[in-house]
Amino acid sequence: MNHFNQDAMNPITEDDIANYLANTPDFFERHAQLLAQVQLTSPHGNRAVSLQERQAEMLREKIKALEHRVMDMVRHGTENVVTADRLQRWTSGLLATRDPRGLPTQIAGELQSLFMVPQTAIKVWDCDSNYLSEPYAQWVSDDVKALATSLTAPYCGLNAGFEAANWLPEAHAAVSIALIPLRPEAAMPAFGMLVLASPDAQRFNAEMGTDFLERIAELASGALSRLRP
Repeated sequence: MNHFNQDAMNPITEDDIANYLANTPDFFERHAQLLAQVQLTSPHGNRAVSLQERQAEMLREKIKALEHRVMDMVRHGTENVVTADRLQRWTSGLLATRDPRGLPTQIAGELQSLFMVPQTAIKVWDCDSNYLSEPYAQWVSDDVKALATSLTAPYCGLNAGFEAANWLPEAHAAVSIALIPLRPEAAMPAFGMLVLASPDAQRFNAEMGTDFLERIAELASGALSRLRP
């Protein structure tokens, strides 16, 4: 079989051309006029553009996408700084409180104001006898205590008729909810629970991270240890 017949049976494919160009970088240096002669359809309309123009458009699109990513990073960085500042102010308030009697109310109230949470509530059980008459130490069922202890991380999601939602001033408006167990140490039974709620179904959703809420739980639990026997 001669060379002509072999070429006819094995025609050059697009992959062969692409491989040749990829492995022959000086091709367009020797044929620079092709860059201007080859016409492609622009993605921004039906006009024809040269290969050089098309490449420039692709680079501009990539740059624009990178700019959006940088802006997102800056925005998230700014939000994180604001959140950290609010957390520090909240923690400083807990450390400065001399009378532990009002700590639960302060924990929930300042979370509501600093982090713009529509509704908050808190209950603490197994308190020292000096605090058993406080509203936050009363009317907690065994079911709620068992639920709090069963939570290894804060629950975030829709309010599925949780009994703890009734602690809120307007339980009917709690569409999404965060249930944050309070415990002295990991794996120990809970001695309280913090409830955050919103009429926005996405404010507390199952896909959100709970690292920040877990930090809140640790700080609140540490402060509230002053109420325990």
